[in-house]
Amino acid sequence: MIDINLIRENPELVRENIKKKFQNDKLPLVDKVIKLDEEWRKLKYEEDKLRGERNKISKEISEVKKTGKSADSLMKKAKQIPEEIEKLGEKKGKLEAEIKQIMMTIPNIIHSSVPLGKDDSENKEIKKFGEPKVPDYPIMHPAELAEKFNFADFDSARETSGNGFYYITGDLAILHEAMLAFARDYMIKQGFEFVIPPFMIRRKVVEGVMSFKEMDAMMYKIEGEDLYLIGTSEHSMIGRFIDKVIPGKKIPLTLTSYSPCFRKEIGSHGLDEKGFYRLHQFEKQEMIVICEPEDSYKWYDKMLQFTVDVFRQLEIPVRTLECCSGDLADLKAKSADVEAWSPRQKKYFEVGSCSNLTDAQARRLNIRIEGKGKIYFAHTLNNTVLASPRALVAFLENHQQKDGTVKIPAALQPYMFGKKVIGK
Repeated sequence: MIDINLIRENPELVRENIKKKFQNDKLPLVDKVIKLDEEWRKLKYEEDKLRGERNKISKEISEVKKTGKSADSLMKKAKQIPEEIEKLGEKKGKLEAEIKQIMMTIPNIIHSSVPLGKDDSENKEIKKFGEPKVPDYPIMHPAELAEKFNFADFDSARETSGNGFYYITGDLAILHEAMLAFARDYMIKQGFEFVIPPFMIRRKVVEGVMSFKEMDAMMYKIEGEDLYLIGTSEHSMIGRFIDKVIPGKKIPLTLTSYSPCFRKEIGSHGLDEKGFYRLHQFEKQEMIVICEPEDSYKWYDKMLQFTVDVFRQLEIPVRTLECCSGDLADLKAKSADVEAWSPRQKKYFEVGSCSNLTDAQARRLNIRIEGKGKIYFAHTLNNTVLASPRALVAFLENHQQKDGTVKIPAALQPYMFGKKVIGK
């Protein structure tokens, strides 16, 4: 949510930003907010005027009583003022709610470096890390490989839970958790505090961390309760600081978290009926940073590099992509995807995303910093360290040998009880 002062002082900037995101249907909202805000300020002026009048009358009553004269007419007038203030307050409250609802749909101001584009097809490659290779033997689909070695049971998962779920067992299950543990330990070594957060959050937190459109497409609602299953631990991690003022000496907050994640995955892309890529349930190691406004883009660059480093230590070639304006969710000011190489498909695919939300998310959740002699909104960032089993797909393809067995790189062997190969 952007600062309403920006709409008051520079509405054209807000309109231009909406156009850059190809959301022209939202342009009328700017004028609507301006009109509602003017009404709100008039009511505020009248309310303040009445409060001043009430204080003035109170003094007059006191002076009249000192003279021994009757103050009945003044007292009658003083009694009416609180009723008028209350009526104005009710009107003001309704306007505030309407303004907030609209403000939460107006997109955050994107960074000047963000390339213009309508959708993800216009995202720009930043850099490649590692050499993408295609071996001289066919690479099995990860689901086929898993079933060959009795590492997965998709049929039973469909019976118990439906499409978008799986059972994985044995060495593949150990590999799945080993990758997450490796990512966790890497982030701890970078000085991040490890946290296991709640896996369910209330609606007020959901509305604070994402747009309404994203919420409807992603979140599972717990029937009969004000609770939603998290789509990523970033939701509950950032939600932890709702309505809090953080002392400046504690900033930056650098946290890394593990959680299962649950997503509806509504859309044309569909679910994997038998596979690991697009699912209703997966696990993830996440990182978040809450920092000073002037430091957020430094942290953005650091966080993106952390994910690249994790995949490089796992010996998986990756590239980074700058998300274009039309591909940015409304709260994001700048975002980059990390994509892993698929030797089977001979192309890269998304395995993570790093985002700077500047103060937009902090305004929704009312997360502030107390420092420099004032209180002000923080900047928040989030990034995927490693999401499995999506990262598992990249691992199984890039380390698959001719006979289907999978090599374990040196960095991961301590997490695999010393095994150098699985699938024998």
